[in-house]
Amino acid sequence: MKILLVDDEKRITEVLEAYLVREGYEIYSSDNGLDALKKVKLLSPDLIILDLMLPDISGEEVCRLVRKESDVPILMLTAKSVEDDRINGIVIGADDYLTKPFSPREVVVRVQAILRRVKKTEKTERLVFNSKKLVIDLMKKEVNVSGLDVTLTPIEYKLLTNMALNPGRVYSRTDLLEKIQDEGMFYEGYERSVDTHIKNLRKKIEIDSRQPDFIVTVFGMGYKFGGVLDAANAPV
Repeated sequence: MKILLVDDEKRITEVLEAYLVREGYEIYSSDNGLDALKKVKLLSPDLIILDLMLPDISGEEVCRLVRKESDVPILMLTAKSVEDDRINGIVIGADDYLTKPFSPREVVVRVQAILRRVKKTEKTERLVFNSKKLVIDLMKKEVNVSGLDVTLTPIEYKLLTNMALNPGRVYSRTDLLEKIQDEGMFYEGYERSVDTHIKNLRKKIEIDSRQPDFIVTVFGMGYKFGGVLDAANAPV
């Protein structure tokens, strides 16, 4: 698999490249944002490791521009430790987040975890529930409700797909917050924001959001996915 390393600190790039090559990855590097954007188009990497502090344009801007055209997983690296900065990184499209200084071994573990999740999702291309009342195309990242396409935010889509891939499993707010962040660092105090996203998601996919069929409240515990998977479309 191809990994693009984007960092202007040569020592960090060299160390990470050595560790990742040892794990069998094909590594490309860039020391600025504009060059990184060119290489994303040219190489179509399987994952991007992206530093936020770049000499030309910010890593955040690189992430936004990549997300307009690609769903390639992005692991952000940064010296920033302010909680709002970390949250913003996830919101704009990062799949995981590490704050410097970090262990190269931890970067490798994060990369492996992200790529495993991507591979698992790709095995199941399409989920169909309740006699085609809800269809989730995991490859195209499209959602259809009762024959009509609906537009979800990235966070709403992550909530829905993570729950739909595990029908009946009860998720606490903490569980769902971690899923939103793709098992990145957990930010205490933001659990209640999950309720807002769930409310908005229900409005888009439920016939009656007060009596939901899909995103079901488990009182005192959290939420679960209540849809029934159509047998012909059971995941591999």
